[in-house]
Amino acid sequence: MNDHLSRQFDLELENIRTRILQMGGLVEKQILAAIEGFSTGNVEQMQEVIRADREVDGYELGIDEDCTLLIARRQPAARDLRLVMAISRIVTDLERCGDKAAKIANKSRKIHRAGGQRTPRLSDVQQVGHLAIQMLHGALDSLARMDAEAARKVIGEDKAIDAAFNAILRQLVTYMMEDPRTISEALDIIWIAKAIERVGDHATNIAENVIYIVSGVDVRHSSAAPAVRREP
Repeated sequence: MNDHLSRQFDLELENIRTRILQMGGLVEKQILAAIEGFSTGNVEQMQEVIRADREVDGYELGIDEDCTLLIARRQPAARDLRLVMAISRIVTDLERCGDKAAKIANKSRKIHRAGGQRTPRLSDVQQVGHLAIQMLHGALDSLARMDAEAARKVIGEDKAIDAAFNAILRQLVTYMMEDPRTISEALDIIWIAKAIERVGDHATNIAENVIYIVSGVDVRHSSAAPAVRREP
C-alpha cells in the first residue's frame, strides 16, 4: 500500500470511528431520556426516545456498509482488520442498546397511561440506569482513546448492575405476592430493569472489543480479561 493509499485508508477508518462515537453519543442520550421518562412520566420524552431509534438504525446500516466496502477495497490486515471487525460488532451492540432504550420508553408509557400506579417508582431502577449509562460512556471513551485498561475497568463494573437487577427483582416479587393488583405493573418494571441490565451487558461487549482491537486478545468468553499485551 503506497503512502497515498495508506493515508486514504486511515482517513476512512477515522471517519468510521468518528461516526460510531456519534452513534454512541445518541444512544447514551436515548437511554438517559428513557430512564428519566420512567421516573417522571413525561410521555413526550418517551415518544422522542422511540422516534430516535430510527436514527440509531440508520447509523447501524451506514456504518456496516462502510465497513464492508472498506474491507473489499482496502483488504486491511493485522490491527486494521481487527479494528474494522470489532467496529462492526460494536455497532450491533449500540443498536441493541438503542432498542433497549425504546423498550424502556414503551413500557414506561404503558405504565403512565394505565394510571392508578400501584407500585412505587423504584429509585433503584433509576440508579441502575445511571450505572448502565456510566458503563456505556466508559466503554465508548475507551474506544475513543484505544485504552484497554479503561475497557477492563468497564467489564468489572457489570457485576454491580447484575446485583442491582436481582435486588429490584426480589423487591417486585414481594410486591406481587403481597398485592396481586400490582402484578401487571410490576412485570412491566421488571422488563424495564432487565432492559437496563442488558445495556450493561452490551457495554461489556463493547469494552471487550476494545481490548481485542488494542491487544489482539479475545476475552469474550473468559472469566476475566487477561493482562493486556500490545500487538501491531
